[in-house]
Amino acid sequence: MNITNLTSPVIDFIFPKTSVISGIKLHEENSNQYLSDDELKSIPLICNEDKADLHEKVVSDHAFSLFAFREGDDLSKLIYMLKYGGMKRLGEYLGKLLSAELQKHIQSEELICFDYLIPVPLFKTKVRERGYNQSDCLCKGMNEILKIKFIPDLITRVRHTSTQTMLSKEERMKNVEDAFELKKKYITHIRGKRIILVDDVITTGSTLNEAVKILKMHECAEVLVCTLAMAR
Repeated sequence: MNITNLTSPVIDFIFPKTSVISGIKLHEENSNQYLSDDELKSIPLICNEDKADLHEKVVSDHAFSLFAFREGDDLSKLIYMLKYGGMKRLGEYLGKLLSAELQKHIQSEELICFDYLIPVPLFKTKVRERGYNQSDCLCKGMNEILKIKFIPDLITRVRHTSTQTMLSKEERMKNVEDAFELKKKYITHIRGKRIILVDDVITTGSTLNEAVKILKMHECAEVLVCTLAMAR
């Protein structure tokens, strides 16, 4: 039997959509196929204190993050599945959520329109291991809302860096120092341009700040750092 010939209700009966957080079956009227609407509503947004902390961590002209998380909570499970579970479509869905709120922020702050949307790159060995860059997936979903030119390879990661998880702030900064380069073919493209730089999570800001440094070295006008989540 060719499963592609089955109608959607039959497929849903045999392979019911379940939450990647709790494993519960999702109702037909649920807004998405990844987590229940109640679970989505329960994920905390960043608060004013988080926003102040965010602006202290990053050296960009503007900064935006949507959710706040702690290790082991529901959002951290989503992020884990995005990064290591092969769920590229989950990243695109989360990117749409992120961009809808970012768009409101851009309008409320009366920011000038941005020219390029770019991800923080992974080193090539990590891309081979995972099969994708999760920040690419976020950007693809975001661009369905923002309609900004997406350039996935504007900056590249030129050396492998060890995981940042167990490192101190100072060690994280040293770990990512000179880890990025701007591709030569884009050098003249970014002068005077406004760029949205996207990553999944910000912890200390070391990785994002190193990427911002490269963009500013090549005379881009403004950088807005945008992350799906911020670690508390």
